[in-house]
Amino acid sequence: MKTTEFLGNLRSLDVHLRIDGDTLRCNAPKGVLTDLLREQLTQRKEEILSFLRQTTNSSSVPPIASVPRDGELPLSFAQQRLWFLDRLQPGSHLYNEPAAVRLRGDLDAGVLERCLNEVVRRHEILRTTFRESDGRPFQVIGPELHVTLPVVDLSDRNEAEREADALRRIREDARKPFNLARGPLLRVLLLRLGAREHVLSVVLHHIVSDGWSTGVLVRELAALYEAFSAGRPSPLPELAVQFADFASWQREWLQGEALESQLSYWREHLRDAPTTLELPADYARPPVPSNLGSRQALAVPAALGSALQELARREGATLFSVLMAAYQSLLSFYSGQQDLVVGTASANRDQIEAEGLIGFFVNVLPIRASLAGDPFFRELLRRTHETMVDANCHGNVPFERLVEDLQVQRDTSRTPLFQAFFVLQNFPMQLQLPGLELERIDVDTGTAKFDLALDLTETPDGLRGMIEYSSDLFSPDAIRHIAGHFLALLQRIAAEPEARLSELKRLGTPGQLPSTAVAEEPLSPAGLFEAQALRIPEATALIADGEELSYRELNGRANQLARYLLAAGAGPEVLVGLCVDRSVDMIVGLLGILKAGSACVPLDPEYPEERLSWMLEDSSLPILITLQSLLFDLPAYAASCKVVCLDSDAAALVMEPDGDLPRQNPPESLAYVIYTSGSTGRPKGAMNSHGGLRNRLLWMQEAFGLGAE
Repeated sequence: MKTTEFLGNLRSLDVHLRIDGDTLRCNAPKGVLTDLLREQLTQRKEEILSFLRQTTNSSSVPPIASVPRDGELPLSFAQQRLWFLDRLQPGSHLYNEPAAVRLRGDLDAGVLERCLNEVVRRHEILRTTFRESDGRPFQVIGPELHVTLPVVDLSDRNEAEREADALRRIREDARKPFNLARGPLLRVLLLRLGAREHVLSVVLHHIVSDGWSTGVLVRELAALYEAFSAGRPSPLPELAVQFADFASWQREWLQGEALESQLSYWREHLRDAPTTLELPADYARPPVPSNLGSRQALAVPAALGSALQELARREGATLFSVLMAAYQSLLSFYSGQQDLVVGTASANRDQIEAEGLIGFFVNVLPIRASLAGDPFFRELLRRTHETMVDANCHGNVPFERLVEDLQVQRDTSRTPLFQAFFVLQNFPMQLQLPGLELERIDVDTGTAKFDLALDLTETPDGLRGMIEYSSDLFSPDAIRHIAGHFLALLQRIAAEPEARLSELKRLGTPGQLPSTAVAEEPLSPAGLFEAQALRIPEATALIADGEELSYRELNGRANQLARYLLAAGAGPEVLVGLCVDRSVDMIVGLLGILKAGSACVPLDPEYPEERLSWMLEDSSLPILITLQSLLFDLPAYAASCKVVCLDSDAAALVMEPDGDLPRQNPPESLAYVIYTSGSTGRPKGAMNSHGGLRNRLLWMQEAFGLGAE
C-alpha cells in the first residue's frame, strides 16, 4: 500500500500524524488504534517521516501557539458561519448539541458540580461569548464562570410519570435557544429519579463544541470525579493552548500558498459538479426551510457489519468507504443522477495541540461521486476510497472558505454544495465514572440540518444509528422505506460486491423515492395517526384525568411500546390483550399494538372474573398489556402470557427509540378481536383487519364531518 493511501486510510479514521522535531506524533480517538495499526506505524515510521518532510515542509505548518488576550480575538472560519446563521435566525435551537446520560449508583451531586466548574475553568471556550464591532464578530473570554448544577427531584412520582417527565425535561432543555452575545453557552441539569438513579443533561451550542469535544468533556469529568471523590486534587495537566489560539492560528496559517494548495484540489474535484440533489419529495420544497426534522432508527446486524468490514479489508478500503459508496448508490437510484455530492465530517484536529481541547474544530468535506458507466460495486468502492484518501489529504480548508472561493450561487431553500450527509462514528463514547453505571440517552431536538443525513456508529452489536430527515420534504413512510431499502442494499453488496449498480438498483423502483410506491398503498390506521402527528405535532391529541399529551408525545410513546412489543414476539396476526382502565394508557396501548402490526383484544378490568377468564382462554393470548395494580385481579390464565405492565415496565419502555416504525403488516392482517356480550350464549370474537379499520375510520370522518385538523 502506498504511503499516501496508508495516511489517507488513517485520516478516514480521524487518526492524524505530524512531525515534532525527529519524532512522529500521532493523535487518535481512544480505541481506534488497533495492535495491527500500531505495528504498521512502527514498521513504516521512517518512510512516513520522510514523506511528511517532503510533502508538508513542516516549517510551513507551525504549531498552535498562545496569542495575547488584549485585543479582539477572531472567530474560526466555522464559528463565523454559525455566528452568521444565528444572526439570520435568532432564537433557533438548530445548532444545540445535547447529551444526556443515566447514572445508577451513589452520586455526589456536589462533587459533580465541582467537576463541571473545573472543566469550565480549564477550557476558555466554555466561558466565551460572541460580540461584534462594525459588523465583524469577535470572541470575548470571560475571566470566570460559575456553573450551578440545578437538581430537580422527581423521585416522589410513580415510575411511569417520572420517566416521562424526565424525558420531557431533557427534550425541553435541548430545545431552548442560546444567546451567543450574552451566554453562557453551556447548560446543565440533574434529574433525581431515586436515591441511586439520576439523569444528567448537558447542552452546548455547536459554536463552542463538537462530537470530539463531548468525548473530551466526558473523559475529564471521569478523571476529576474520581480524584475529587477521594479528596485528591485535579490530575489533569494545565492546557498549553486554548481554542482561541487555534482560531488565530487557523486565520494566520490558512492563507497565501498554504490555502491555495488546498483550494486548488477542491476546485478541480468540484469542477462543474451539481450543487443540488434532486430527490423526489412528498412535499413541495419551501422557499426557506423550517429546519424541522425527525429521525428513523437504523440497525445493521453484527453479522452484516462484519461482512462489510471483511469486504473493506479485501478491497484495501475502509468500512467508511463501503458505507459511503452504498449511500451514494442509494441516492443515485432515487435521484437518477450519476454525478452527485455528499457531505461528510472530518475531526480537523491534525495538530497535536488540538487533541485535548473542547471547541468547534470539525470540518465539512463535500465528496463527489461519479457513478457513470454502470460500474461494478467493487469499482465504485475503489473510486470512493481514492476520493476519500485525496479529500482527507486536503481536508484543512474550511468549508465556509471553500463555498466562498467556488462562488456557489446561494439558494435559501437548500444547503450549499450538497443536501445529503453521511457520518460514521468509528469509536463508541466511553461513559465511565467511578462507582456509577452510565447509560447514554438519545436526545431528539426535532430539527434537521440537511434534507437527508445518515449517521451510524460502530458498536459490538453491529452498526447503530439513524436517518435524520427534513419534515418539510419527506413523510415518515418514505424514510422508513429508504431505511429498509438501504439495509437490503447492504445485504446485497455484502453477498455480491461484483454486481453492477444496475443489478443492485432492482432492489427498489428505479429513479423514484419509495414514498411514491408507498403512497399507492393506503396508509394503515397507525399510519393515519402518524401523518396527523407530522402535520400538527404540538397540538393536543389526548386529555384524560388531568393528563394532556400532544400528537408528538402520544405518537412517541406508542412507538416505544410498539418496539417493546415486537421484541416480546408481537407482529402480524399476533393477538395482544389490553387490560387497562379508560385512560391515557388505553390509547397508548391501542396505538402501540396497531403500530406493532398486531391485533388488539380489549379486556375491560371491570368485567366479571368468569368472563375475563373465558376471553383469555378462548383467545390464547401470547402477550398481555396491563398495569401492575390490575395484574393481581386478573384470572390465573394471565400468568401464562408475556405480561407488559405500562407502569412497572416504564423504565424499559422509555429507553426504546420513539421514532416511527416501518410498516409491520399487510392491510388484510388482523387488527382487533372484540368479544360479543354473550347474551345469547358464550361470547364470540368479532374480527376486523387493519384495512377494514382504516376504511371505517375514514367513513366516520366523512359521515360526521370531522376535518383533518
